[in-house]
Amino acid sequence: MPAAPGRPARVEHEYVRHGALALLAGLDVRTGKVFASTPATTGIVPFMDLAGQVMARPEYRHAPRVFVIVDNGSDHRGQAAADRLRKAHPNAVMIHTRSMPPG
Repeated sequence: MPAAPGRPARVEHEYVRHGALALLAGLDVRTGKVFASTPATTGIVPFMDLAGQVMARPEYRHAPRVFVIVDNGSDHRGQAAADRLRKAHPNAVMIHTRSMPPG
């Protein structure tokens, strides 16, 4: 609709999503190396798969501690996620970028 006194122009459009790409990425801050995967979807399994690929490398597998810094995405949120990572990779320490509310 064209603009009129007291009314801005209006344009109708159709939004076509064309799909979205799930990207999981890890950064080794010491070397600048990026580890990435583009799974069909996000979730616990794809996150743990990427963590497994990284932790399988000798420099991480044999390190005394590997700090895994994550946001509060649903696939790695809370203590259950930290416990799951620690069980799979005992030298991995998950650190969340924001504190979690109690409970």
